[in-house]
Amino acid sequence: MNIDNCTSVNFFVLAGLRIEDDFLVILFLIFLLLYIVALVANLLIMIIPIFDPSLRTPMYFFLYNLAFLDICYSSVVVPKMLTDFMAQKIISFWGCMLQIHFFHSLGGTEVVLFSVMSYDRYVAIAHPLRYTTIMSDNVCLQLALCSWIIGFFHGMLHTIMTARLPFCGPNIVEHFFCDIKPVLNLACTDVSLNLKTLFRVTGTFAITTLMLTIFFYVFISKFLLKIKTSQGRRRALSTCSAHFIVVTLQYGTAIFTYMRPSTKNSLAQDRAAAIMFSVITPALNPLIYTLRNKDMKKALKKLLKITNLAKICNIINHKNH
Repeated sequence: MNIDNCTSVNFFVLAGLRIEDDFLVILFLIFLLLYIVALVANLLIMIIPIFDPSLRTPMYFFLYNLAFLDICYSSVVVPKMLTDFMAQKIISFWGCMLQIHFFHSLGGTEVVLFSVMSYDRYVAIAHPLRYTTIMSDNVCLQLALCSWIIGFFHGMLHTIMTARLPFCGPNIVEHFFCDIKPVLNLACTDVSLNLKTLFRVTGTFAITTLMLTIFFYVFISKFLLKIKTSQGRRRALSTCSAHFIVVTLQYGTAIFTYMRPSTKNSLAQDRAAAIMFSVITPALNPLIYTLRNKDMKKALKKLLKITNLAKICNIINHKNH
């Protein structure tokens, strides 16, 4: 295509999920419910440590970051997807670029945070007496900050490379949000460098953080076998297994989506995988952590009691007045 003779694209049309109209309302309600669950459950994880000082530990600090990240992650995609169920699926060019940036920045932050959380669990199990010294407040803050910075630059790299490409029609993105691969399919120039960068940089990034996570869990498993009491082993295993389930869900779908060649037949699979890690996983993460964590369940019950007591006090005060 002659780029000089084409008109620049100012907006994109999102193809959506490509489903029949009969199922639109049902899917809208399902995704809305999952989004509400993700918001409420992750907000609870962020609020609970405020009411329970025993949860103000490095593990729950990183869990706080993960909960905040999941709220942002799902909010980048789901609200726009929900409005597109009922309205025209249009997004501006720069709105599309921002969605690419935040989606991949937050995704990059999450995988680095997984490695940091596995390191935290390793220190807690391998060096319990020196845990608070090694994982001091400054160290935890630096690790969390590094996760966010690395994720930001990872997303920025892909955003800049995509935004610099010429787009001169067609402008229909075969997805329910702006992701790199379906947007690159619309560029009217060679995108082999972009695809290689996506495959190599994102692939190396994902594999490196995954190997680090697995590396720490190999050592964790060795120390778990040395724990003599079954209660202590079960407690440690419960915390680590919850983290490992979350890691498996996120890495599995991400590697499936971005580390294989893009074809026409893969578009439906990419959309299904994207629903998993942008809609379902943010709602499942807090449930996995709270349901498999006795401390979190106790703190949640305590919070509910405080809330109920406050309601009773308000009712009594209202009657007295």
